[in-house]
Amino acid sequence: MSVIFVLIGASLLVATGFLITFLWAVRSGQMDDRVTPSVRILFDDEPKELENNNNVSSQLTDQEKKELN
Repeated sequence: MSVIFVLIGASLLVATGFLITFLWAVRSGQMDDRVTPSVRILFDDEPKELENNNNVSSQLTDQEKKELN
């Protein structure tokens, strides 16, 4: 039974250590994302044709969809 108390105490100690490390990382700026905003312009947007096709297909009736397939 005393082993359970030792394990609970050890787990609380480890969890407290992780919490302290996480809070230190957040306060020191480790979680700041400085790369994504500068690289975001390099990513392509979805083509407009794909968006238009999705809108057209949502306006078709069930019968028209069956005819297209």
